[in-house]
Amino acid sequence: MMRAAGKRVASAAGAMLAVLALAPAATAGEARRENAGQLADGTPIEAIVLSNSHGITARVLTYGATLQSLLVPGRGGEVADVVLGHDDAADYERFPNFFGVTVGRYANRIAGARFTLDGREYRLPANDGANSLHGGGAGFDKVTWRVVSVESGPVARVVLAHRSPDGDAGYPGNLDVRVTYSLDEQGALGITFDAVTDAPTIVNMTNHALFNMAGAGAPQGAMVNVLTIPATHYTPVDGGLIPTGELRAVAGTVFDFRQPRLIAEGLRAGTDEQIRLGRGYDHNFALDKGVTATPQLAARLEDPASGRVLEVLTTEPGVQFYTGNFLDGTVYGRGNLAYRQGDGIALEPQKFPDAPNQPGFVSARVNPGQPYHHEMVYRVSCDCGAAQ
Repeated sequence: MMRAAGKRVASAAGAMLAVLALAPAATAGEARRENAGQLADGTPIEAIVLSNSHGITARVLTYGATLQSLLVPGRGGEVADVVLGHDDAADYERFPNFFGVTVGRYANRIAGARFTLDGREYRLPANDGANSLHGGGAGFDKVTWRVVSVESGPVARVVLAHRSPDGDAGYPGNLDVRVTYSLDEQGALGITFDAVTDAPTIVNMTNHALFNMAGAGAPQGAMVNVLTIPATHYTPVDGGLIPTGELRAVAGTVFDFRQPRLIAEGLRAGTDEQIRLGRGYDHNFALDKGVTATPQLAARLEDPASGRVLEVLTTEPGVQFYTGNFLDGTVYGRGNLAYRQGDGIALEPQKFPDAPNQPGFVSARVNPGQPYHHEMVYRVSCDCGAAQ
């Protein structure tokens, strides 16, 4: 099964990319603004819809700078939404499960909800046991972002902005943040994070979309997707899902995704202590590429049945692979579907978890005059030959 899946994935750019190359160039991608409802306090929320001429459409909410929807054609032309989410903006406020949101100031976990910078200890909200997760429960996913610009053209884009004041969730420095979503004719949805500070601080931002390339409502979930991660090491965790500081080789373990593998093959590997601790995969992979000036491949995900392919690219050194382990059927998403473990997976490019407390990890420090910048890409396509 692994060898057959590998052959299917090897053609990942496949027929759809060939079609795109031969098709006449579109004069413009489209970006349009829509009303997306309101929050409980009456705050109005907008949606910005980015589309290209090949049937790929991304819908971004101002609440949480959230990727609400990503429509991708598959084999035979059938279009599916490949990200988990909710039908209206108010549900993202009522059910804060990080679906597609922008997370910050610090994505992932910080041990003990504290870190030290220049000899001073900063305490953060503990919202994941004793740890702080994704900004401490009142992070960038819980605010309404300001629309700076919306642009149609060869690349459709929207720029969103937010100011996080000094002391926000315990973090030092006034932080001015921008997130740019852009969609081109090749199916690349770029997400760029930029931030400037007036005092030393830490920043680690990413997008938290959960994907199923078979379609978010596919009854078999995402476990039949085939995954590749170009990483020879990952960061094992303790009982609180905090990295131990070790970089452990993936060779000979269920964490080896250097060759395409069905996700389901390792998800229930009860003999692996790390799978038991995470209740599945919830681990950071140390990408072989390290930190790069331009986005390079971090992960590749394919649904062999539909031919839909996702490539995740990033300038950052790590990617968190998470199999939706805390979805238990009590969370209802788009179309009133009950989301369960394995219905979607996250591939979150980032600095390593707990880097502020781990001197051996790439630093997350940001200084005045030295802006934070992270470029990531969700590049979608279709291997639209006959199913194998």
